[in-house]
Amino acid sequence: MALSNLSEYSDDSDTYDYLDYTYEEPGSVWTGPSYDPKDVARILSVVIYSVSCVLGILGNGLVIAIITLKMKKSVNAIWFLNLAVADFLFNIFLPINIAYTAMRYNWIFGTVMCKLNSFLLILNMYTSVLLLTTISFDRYVSVVFPVWSQNHRSTNLACMVCLIIWMVGIIMSCPSLVFRDTAQARNSIICFSNFSLSRNRSYQALALVRHRTVNITRLFAGFLLPITIITFCYVSIALNLRRNRLAKSKKPFKIIVTIIVTFFLCWSPYHLLNILETEPDLTPRSVFEIGVPITTALAASNSCMNPVLYVFMGQDFKKFKVTILSRLVNALSEETGHSSIVHRSFSKMSSMTEKETTVL
Repeated sequence: MALSNLSEYSDDSDTYDYLDYTYEEPGSVWTGPSYDPKDVARILSVVIYSVSCVLGILGNGLVIAIITLKMKKSVNAIWFLNLAVADFLFNIFLPINIAYTAMRYNWIFGTVMCKLNSFLLILNMYTSVLLLTTISFDRYVSVVFPVWSQNHRSTNLACMVCLIIWMVGIIMSCPSLVFRDTAQARNSIICFSNFSLSRNRSYQALALVRHRTVNITRLFAGFLLPITIITFCYVSIALNLRRNRLAKSKKPFKIIVTIIVTFFLCWSPYHLLNILETEPDLTPRSVFEIGVPITTALAASNSCMNPVLYVFMGQDFKKFKVTILSRLVNALSEETGHSSIVHRSFSKMSSMTEKETTVL
């Protein structure tokens, strides 16, 4: 990708915050009419988006309904409710991305939606990772400092923390509202990141600085720093439980750990290409042509993962014949007594012990 593309609008379009690598250039290496890897990547992206959209809207909508209508207000419920809201908000805009990708990246929705579309992806990234980091730290404090946690851990504090997380996520996502733009490219309208904010080639150096600043900030604030904190928290929890022999079962760890691992597996390729993109001369163009659509769709798919994990990891469904609602309530509930009451309204199910619930 030549840096001149930042100003020329010739090849600068993408599904989110990457420059575009989806349009053919003279002499492109992909010339086979019957097999174009870029078309394969585009079709695969449409499939991933479509599955994510359906599962995300249904799953996150169900989580929101269960927490708001059937569960007692608790700290865990507040964490998971905000996580589901962030995912659901992004999912309802996914049909726009599906249409854009299916139409060979022809953006027909206007500049405002181009900005908003990217803004929601980055907002979902920041709110999700900040909430997962907060959940990990909450578990760490509950296990390592149980007395302090018992005296200070409250739903009011959790609500305040979530409000701060949303404010930080909105602020960190604002570059999308500033730099995303639309322009005519060949026979299509493209939605791209215009870091130069101008067609003038003299702004290329400034555009590159902005591009690197945005991408490196996202890497550290949205990936490296959170994973460091999360790893520290769970290693400390594991050591503490082993030292004090408090863990009767590994099940309480499975939900949160799996959600975190899934999040970073979905987002790490996105951040990797983001960084490689700031040094385009070091990476073959074909890597971006094939990788960008797939890794961006993979990142978007994380928005539908969490409710699926709640269902199939909340209880051992081989042992219990329970409904999806029952599994969701069990996975999200914090207080054992309340969990049992709600479970009986759906099915007969054993609840977690109080110690295990506290550890989770």
